[in-house]
Amino acid sequence: MRSVTVLRSRDNPRVRRWAKLVRDSGLRRKERRAIIEGPHLLAAMLEQGLKPRCVFATAGGLERNAALVVKAEVEPVVLSEGVFRAIADAESPPGIAAEIEIPDIRTRSINPCVFLEGVQDPSNVGAILRTAAAFGVGEVVLDRGCADAWSPKVLRAGMGGHFRLNLRISGDLGAEIERFKGISVCTVPRGGVPLRQADLGGRLGWIFGAEGQGVSLALQERAALRITIPTAPGTESINVAAAAAVCLYAAFSTPGAGS
Repeated sequence: MRSVTVLRSRDNPRVRRWAKLVRDSGLRRKERRAIIEGPHLLAAMLEQGLKPRCVFATAGGLERNAALVVKAEVEPVVLSEGVFRAIADAESPPGIAAEIEIPDIRTRSINPCVFLEGVQDPSNVGAILRTAAAFGVGEVVLDRGCADAWSPKVLRAGMGGHFRLNLRISGDLGAEIERFKGISVCTVPRGGVPLRQADLGGRLGWIFGAEGQGVSLALQERAALRITIPTAPGTESINVAAAAAVCLYAAFSTPGAGS
Protein backbone atom coordinates (compact mmCIF):
# COMPACT_ATOMS: atom_id res chain seq x y z
CA MET A 1 0.00 0.00 0.00
CA ARG A 2 1.46 3.36 -1.07
CA SER A 3 2.11 5.79 1.77
CA VAL A 4 0.36 9.15 1.59
CA THR A 5 2.02 12.43 2.56
CA VAL A 6 -0.31 14.62 4.60
CA LEU A 7 0.21 18.40 4.51
CA ARG A 8 0.11 19.62 8.10
CA SER A 9 1.51 23.15 7.87
CA ARG A 10 -0.57 26.23 7.18
CA ASP A 11 2.59 27.87 5.87
CA ASN A 12 2.89 25.43 3.00
CA PRO A 13 2.84 27.56 -0.23
CA ARG A 14 -0.03 25.59 -1.77
CA VAL A 15 -2.08 25.85 1.40
CA ARG A 16 -1.48 29.60 1.66
CA ARG A 17 -2.47 30.09 -1.99
CA TRP A 18 -5.68 28.08 -1.62
CA ALA A 19 -6.61 30.05 1.49
CA LYS A 20 -6.01 33.29 -0.38
CA LEU A 21 -8.12 32.14 -3.35
CA VAL A 22 -10.99 31.50 -0.94
CA ARG A 23 -10.83 35.01 0.52
CA ASP A 24 -9.37 37.26 -2.20
CA SER A 25 -11.66 38.18 -5.10
CA GLY A 26 -8.83 40.11 -6.74
CA LEU A 27 -6.70 36.98 -6.95
CA ARG A 28 -9.63 35.01 -8.33
CA ARG A 29 -10.12 37.58 -11.08
CA LYS A 30 -6.41 37.82 -11.84
CA GLU A 31 -5.79 34.08 -12.08
CA ARG A 32 -9.30 33.07 -13.17
CA ARG A 33 -9.23 30.41 -10.50
CA ALA A 34 -11.59 29.64 -7.63
CA ILE A 35 -12.08 27.12 -4.83
CA ILE A 36 -15.20 24.97 -4.65
CA GLU A 37 -16.00 23.26 -1.36
CA GLY A 38 -17.89 20.04 -0.84
CA PRO A 39 -18.86 16.96 -2.85
CA HIS A 40 -22.04 18.49 -4.28
CA LEU A 41 -20.24 21.29 -6.12
CA LEU A 42 -17.49 18.96 -7.31
CA ALA A 43 -20.10 16.52 -8.62
CA ALA A 44 -22.03 19.33 -10.34
CA MET A 45 -18.86 20.46 -12.09
CA LEU A 46 -17.97 16.96 -13.23
CA GLU A 47 -21.50 16.40 -14.55
CA GLN A 48 -20.93 19.27 -16.99
CA GLY A 49 -17.75 17.68 -18.32
CA LEU A 50 -15.45 20.10 -16.49
CA LYS A 51 -12.39 18.95 -14.58
CA PRO A 52 -10.73 20.55 -11.53
CA ARG A 53 -7.10 21.62 -11.52
CA CYS A 54 -6.57 20.00 -8.15
CA VAL A 55 -8.55 18.20 -5.45
CA PHE A 56 -7.57 18.49 -1.81
CA ALA A 57 -9.20 16.69 1.09
CA THR A 58 -8.81 15.34 4.58
CA ALA A 59 -8.22 11.61 4.90
CA GLY A 60 -11.85 11.16 5.91
CA GLY A 61 -13.12 13.35 3.08
CA LEU A 62 -11.03 11.38 0.62
CA GLU A 63 -12.45 8.10 1.86
CA ARG A 64 -16.06 9.31 1.78
CA ASN A 65 -15.72 10.71 -1.73
CA ALA A 66 -13.42 8.18 -3.37
CA ALA A 67 -15.63 7.75 -6.45
CA LEU A 68 -15.70 11.51 -7.06
CA VAL A 69 -11.94 11.76 -6.79
CA VAL A 70 -11.51 8.97 -9.32
CA LYS A 71 -13.90 10.73 -11.69
CA ALA A 72 -11.98 14.00 -11.29
CA GLU A 73 -8.89 12.29 -12.75
CA VAL A 74 -6.38 14.22 -10.65
CA GLU A 75 -4.10 13.06 -7.87
CA PRO A 76 -5.59 14.39 -4.62
CA VAL A 77 -3.64 16.30 -2.01
CA VAL A 78 -4.30 15.13 1.55
CA LEU A 79 -4.48 17.75 4.31
CA SER A 80 -4.74 17.49 8.06
CA GLU A 81 -8.10 18.45 9.55
CA GLY A 82 -6.65 21.67 10.98
CA VAL A 83 -5.09 22.76 7.69
CA PHE A 84 -8.28 22.03 5.79
CA ARG A 85 -10.27 24.15 8.24
CA ALA A 86 -7.78 26.98 7.77
CA ILE A 87 -8.57 27.02 4.04
CA ALA A 88 -12.31 26.35 4.06
CA ASP A 89 -14.89 29.13 4.23
CA ALA A 90 -17.79 26.93 5.37
CA GLU A 91 -18.53 26.82 9.11
CA SER A 92 -18.64 23.02 8.92
CA PRO A 93 -15.88 22.14 6.45
CA PRO A 94 -16.97 19.30 4.15
CA GLY A 95 -13.58 17.58 4.03
CA ILE A 96 -13.10 17.88 0.27
CA ALA A 97 -12.52 20.86 -2.02
CA ALA A 98 -11.02 21.64 -5.40
CA GLU A 99 -9.18 24.38 -7.21
CA ILE A 100 -10.88 25.09 -10.53
CA GLU A 101 -10.41 27.28 -13.55
CA ILE A 102 -13.27 29.76 -13.81
CA PRO A 103 -14.99 28.50 -16.97
CA ASP A 104 -14.68 30.52 -20.15
CA ILE A 105 -17.81 31.66 -21.93
CA ARG A 106 -19.16 28.85 -24.03
CA THR A 107 -21.09 29.40 -27.26
CA ARG A 108 -23.46 32.33 -26.88
CA SER A 109 -26.78 31.07 -25.61
CA ILE A 110 -30.08 31.66 -27.36
CA ASN A 111 -31.90 31.01 -24.09
CA PRO A 112 -33.25 33.71 -21.77
CA CYS A 113 -30.74 35.96 -20.04
CA VAL A 114 -30.56 37.60 -16.61
CA PHE A 115 -28.91 40.95 -15.89
CA LEU A 116 -28.01 41.73 -12.26
CA GLU A 117 -27.44 45.30 -11.12
CA GLY A 118 -25.76 45.86 -7.75
CA VAL A 119 -27.01 42.69 -6.05
CA GLN A 120 -24.54 42.66 -3.18
CA ASP A 121 -25.73 39.87 -0.92
CA PRO A 122 -23.84 36.66 -1.82
CA SER A 123 -26.79 34.49 -0.82
CA ASN A 124 -29.08 36.42 -3.16
CA VAL A 125 -26.65 36.21 -6.07
CA GLY A 126 -26.19 32.49 -5.53
CA ALA A 127 -29.92 31.84 -5.20
CA ILE A 128 -30.59 33.73 -8.43
CA LEU A 129 -27.94 31.70 -10.26
CA ARG A 130 -29.44 28.48 -8.93
CA THR A 131 -32.93 29.54 -10.03
CA ALA A 132 -31.71 30.75 -13.41
CA ALA A 133 -30.10 27.39 -14.14
CA ALA A 134 -33.25 25.56 -13.02
CA PHE A 135 -35.54 27.54 -15.32
CA GLY A 136 -33.57 27.43 -18.55
CA VAL A 137 -31.62 30.68 -18.47
CA GLY A 138 -28.50 30.49 -20.61
CA GLU A 139 -26.49 33.49 -19.46
CA VAL A 140 -26.22 35.79 -16.44
CA VAL A 141 -24.48 39.15 -16.73
CA LEU A 142 -23.48 40.83 -13.47
CA ASP A 143 -22.31 44.40 -13.07
CA ARG A 144 -19.28 45.24 -10.97
CA GLY A 145 -21.47 46.21 -8.02
CA CYS A 146 -22.63 42.63 -7.52
CA ALA A 147 -21.12 40.14 -5.09
CA ASP A 148 -18.34 38.09 -6.67
CA ALA A 149 -20.03 35.18 -8.44
CA TRP A 150 -17.11 32.86 -7.64
CA SER A 151 -16.85 33.60 -3.92
CA PRO A 152 -17.44 30.63 -1.60
CA LYS A 153 -20.77 31.93 -0.27
CA VAL A 154 -22.18 32.54 -3.76
CA LEU A 155 -20.94 29.13 -4.91
CA ARG A 156 -22.63 27.40 -1.97
CA ALA A 157 -25.92 29.23 -2.55
CA GLY A 158 -25.72 28.50 -6.28
CA MET A 159 -25.67 24.73 -5.61
CA GLY A 160 -23.91 23.96 -8.89
CA GLY A 161 -25.92 26.35 -11.07
CA HIS A 162 -22.69 28.15 -11.98
CA PHE A 163 -21.60 25.26 -14.18
CA ARG A 164 -24.80 25.31 -16.27
CA LEU A 165 -24.65 29.02 -17.10
CA ASN A 166 -22.51 31.45 -19.04
CA LEU A 167 -21.46 33.97 -16.37
CA ARG A 168 -20.06 37.35 -17.34
CA ILE A 169 -19.03 40.51 -15.50
CA SER A 170 -19.74 43.80 -17.28
CA GLY A 171 -18.70 47.36 -16.61
CA ASP A 172 -21.62 48.69 -18.66
CA LEU A 173 -24.84 46.81 -18.03
CA GLY A 174 -26.84 49.34 -20.02
CA ALA A 175 -24.84 48.61 -23.16
CA GLU A 176 -25.26 44.87 -22.55
CA ILE A 177 -29.02 45.32 -22.41
CA GLU A 178 -29.01 47.42 -25.59
CA ARG A 179 -27.12 44.65 -27.42
CA PHE A 180 -29.39 41.90 -26.12
CA LYS A 181 -31.28 40.23 -28.96
CA GLY A 182 -34.63 39.76 -27.31
CA ILE A 183 -37.12 41.55 -25.07
CA SER A 184 -35.66 43.23 -22.00
CA VAL A 185 -37.88 43.06 -18.91
CA CYS A 186 -37.44 44.64 -15.49
CA THR A 187 -39.39 44.36 -12.28
CA VAL A 188 -40.70 47.47 -10.52
CA PRO A 189 -42.50 47.57 -7.15
CA ARG A 190 -45.56 49.27 -8.61
CA GLY A 191 -46.92 50.66 -11.86
CA GLY A 192 -45.78 47.87 -14.12
CA VAL A 193 -47.84 45.29 -16.00
CA PRO A 194 -49.06 42.70 -13.46
CA LEU A 195 -47.00 39.55 -13.92
CA ARG A 196 -49.98 37.33 -14.74
CA GLN A 197 -51.03 39.71 -17.53
CA ALA A 198 -47.59 40.17 -19.06
CA ASP A 199 -46.66 38.62 -22.40
CA LEU A 200 -43.72 36.41 -21.46
CA GLY A 201 -43.29 34.68 -24.81
CA GLY A 202 -40.09 34.95 -26.81
CA ARG A 203 -36.52 35.37 -25.60
CA LEU A 204 -36.47 37.50 -22.46
CA GLY A 205 -33.67 39.40 -20.75
CA TRP A 206 -34.65 39.85 -17.11
CA ILE A 207 -33.17 42.81 -15.19
CA PHE A 208 -33.04 42.51 -11.41
CA GLY A 209 -31.70 45.26 -9.17
CA ALA A 210 -30.07 45.90 -5.83
CA GLU A 211 -31.70 44.74 -2.60
CA GLY A 212 -32.58 48.24 -1.44
CA GLN A 213 -33.23 50.43 -4.46
CA GLY A 214 -34.19 47.85 -7.07
CA VAL A 215 -33.46 48.45 -10.73
CA SER A 216 -32.06 51.93 -11.35
CA LEU A 217 -34.10 54.43 -13.35
CA ALA A 218 -31.44 54.39 -16.07
CA LEU A 219 -31.89 50.67 -16.64
CA GLN A 220 -35.66 50.83 -16.21
CA GLU A 221 -35.72 53.22 -19.16
CA ARG A 222 -33.85 50.70 -21.31
CA ALA A 223 -36.34 47.92 -20.58
CA ALA A 224 -38.94 47.15 -23.22
CA LEU A 225 -41.34 45.86 -20.56
CA ARG A 226 -41.81 46.69 -16.88
CA ILE A 227 -43.71 44.26 -14.73
CA THR A 228 -44.92 44.25 -11.14
CA ILE A 229 -45.41 41.19 -8.96
CA PRO A 230 -48.75 41.61 -7.15
CA THR A 231 -48.40 41.28 -3.38
CA ALA A 232 -50.68 41.63 -0.35
CA PRO A 233 -51.66 45.18 0.67
CA GLY A 234 -49.05 46.83 2.85
CA THR A 235 -46.16 44.89 1.35
CA GLU A 236 -43.40 47.26 0.28
CA SER A 237 -41.38 44.79 -1.78
CA ILE A 238 -40.06 41.23 -1.84
CA ASN A 239 -36.52 39.91 -1.74
CA VAL A 240 -34.71 40.13 -5.10
CA ALA A 241 -33.96 36.40 -5.15
CA ALA A 242 -37.63 35.64 -4.46
CA ALA A 243 -38.70 38.06 -7.20
CA ALA A 244 -36.33 36.40 -9.64
CA ALA A 245 -37.68 32.96 -8.77
CA VAL A 246 -41.29 34.07 -9.27
CA CYS A 247 -40.56 35.75 -12.61
CA LEU A 248 -38.32 33.07 -14.05
CA TYR A 249 -40.79 30.34 -13.15
CA ALA A 250 -43.66 32.30 -14.69
CA ALA A 251 -41.72 32.73 -17.94
CA PHE A 252 -40.55 29.10 -17.93
CA SER A 253 -44.18 27.97 -17.60
CA THR A 254 -45.37 30.18 -20.48
CA PRO A 255 -45.98 28.35 -23.78
CA GLY A 256 -43.45 29.49 -26.37
CA ALA A 257 -41.10 30.94 -23.79
CA GLY A 258 -37.50 31.19 -24.93
CA SER A 259 -38.34 30.90 -28.60
